[in-house]
Amino acid sequence: MNTGYSVPFSLFIMIIVIYCVRMLPMILLRRNIKSPFIRSFLHYVPYVTLSVMTFPAILSATGNLVSGLAALVVGVLAAYFSGDLFLVAVLCCASAYITSFI
Repeated sequence: MNTGYSVPFSLFIMIIVIYCVRMLPMILLRRNIKSPFIRSFLHYVPYVTLSVMTFPAILSATGNLVSGLAALVVGVLAAYFSGDLFLVAVLCCASAYITSFI
């Protein structure tokens, strides 16, 4: 598929866009943010972004929706009660594996 653009030109455009997205907030927001609402909103952005990226992958990783949901429920409960990332990963894998046979 030929779009008419060369690869170096496309890379240059991507570099400019990424640079602007990362540098503009640093340039425009030099003062401390005093609004408690905006500060709390910005505090939760990384967690929401991680959740949005991983949630669909959890449900579709095994190819079976039931085993994906079981792993999700076990993972949430293990994270809530334990907080140990290794334990959560092991329990999620085990629950998905066991549920796939049922």
